[in-house]
Amino acid sequence: MKIRSMTGFASGQGTLGAHSWSWEMRSVNAKGLDLRLRVPDWLEGLEAQLRTKLSKSLARGNVSLGLRLNRTEAGAATLTLNTPLLHSVLAALAETEATAQAAGIDLSVTSAADLLSIRGVLEQSVSEDDPKPLVAVLVEEFETILAQFVQMREAEGAALERILADQLDQLRALRIQAADQAEARKPLVAAALKANLAKVMDNTEGADQDRVAQELAMLAVKSDITEEIDRLGAHIEAAEALLANGGAVGRKMDFLMQEFNREANTLCSKALNSDLTSTGLELKAVIDQMREQVQNIE
Repeated sequence: MKIRSMTGFASGQGTLGAHSWSWEMRSVNAKGLDLRLRVPDWLEGLEAQLRTKLSKSLARGNVSLGLRLNRTEAGAATLTLNTPLLHSVLAALAETEATAQAAGIDLSVTSAADLLSIRGVLEQSVSEDDPKPLVAVLVEEFETILAQFVQMREAEGAALERILADQLDQLRALRIQAADQAEARKPLVAAALKANLAKVMDNTEGADQDRVAQELAMLAVKSDITEEIDRLGAHIEAAEALLANGGAVGRKMDFLMQEFNREANTLCSKALNSDLTSTGLELKAVIDQMREQVQNIE
């Protein structure tokens, strides 16, 4: 699987009969998967199907999906002749003409337009569409929108992967540098401990010699960064493995960033050397840059 970013965008348009529509889908970073859909309520079953597809394809991100649906005037309404009312009007018209003729009154000829203009004879009705065929087409078309969306997230994910791989190379080089500096400072640390030991031994009259030895041993341990160097190497390998395996690794990478930062902090606190302290600070700077990138990974 490929590494994906949590940011993405996709859009599309379509038509079916009297209906036309447009899709718009976008996402930003989130701790989990937050789906926000805006689709017409009368398209029964559409939202549930879209949610299912999104949940199967995406692991994290704040995802917004909107569907705008329009219907043309021709499809929205039809004209219907109210035949019973027309018959009643014609009967009334015939009776009126007969009565007028008997009274010697001539009436003007009534046209079809006159009859249709009578309220209720010609009715405008809105057709009630069966939503199932439209829902089926929309669900099928959404597959294309979702594929475009995932493709964009994968493209951005590939860019993130390259950045992170470069940053891991920087961490590897700084780890080697820190290990070399720790090795080079050993004689200085040993000399400092001996000097401190001499001072302590000169001022330990009446003190518990075993306790003094324990404290000196703890000082020696606290200045040793071998474990921190080893753990940094293990974390680098773990991060590279996650990137190689791909998929939704954002949470695991974020956890690794915390571990990286913990080792860098400990290294700085144990440095006892300006060069090693500088390397530790460089490690922290690269780790902070990585953390920013990792926040975008699905």
